[in-house]
Amino acid sequence: MKELIDISPALRVGMGVFPGDAPFAVSQTFTIGPDCPANVASIAMSTHCGAHVDAPLHYDPAGASIDRLDLGDFIGPARVVDARGNDPLCYFEEIAAALDGAPPRLLFKLMDRGDQMAWPAGFRTLAPETVERLALRGTRLIGVDVPSVDPETSKDLPSHMVCRRHDIRIVENLVLAGVTPGDYELIALPLKLSGLDAAPVRAVLRR
Repeated sequence: MKELIDISPALRVGMGVFPGDAPFAVSQTFTIGPDCPANVASIAMSTHCGAHVDAPLHYDPAGASIDRLDLGDFIGPARVVDARGNDPLCYFEEIAAALDGAPPRLLFKLMDRGDQMAWPAGFRTLAPETVERLALRGTRLIGVDVPSVDPETSKDLPSHMVCRRHDIRIVENLVLAGVTPGDYELIALPLKLSGLDAAPVRAVLRR
């Protein structure tokens, strides 16, 4: 079997979430004991907790919900691109050389992520002009190792809006720090949550 590389952060109590969003929480419904044969836990979380796929409904009131997306977009050839830098936005010229012959799924290493328990304030992300250029190249999916394809302070979400216009899929909050840039197979299926704006995903790469 080909090597699988897990690029999903662990979901755990106390993990960093967008300020004001619902935290990840766990409670125990049943516990193994004299009168109970099984452990059963319940969880509560935001649809944007950990690695997740944004549905168009997240940024477009008329957009498709997560359960209506074509799963084929989330499985197939992908390229991991080192897009780290000191500026808050990543521009196309910085990554153009790494895109020759690239498949339609692109995963961007935008910053070094160490502590998954802390919210990465001021994270680097993609300039909307970059997303536009990627769309013109035929990109179908953009993945990032930060919480959003737009800055955390953005109110108009310009990169999300470019994805809306070109019907590009968005995967956020991946773990790419230890992944060597190059070509892989991506498997990142979102949960089938009826009518919702996003869903957690267990994302892996296969060589």
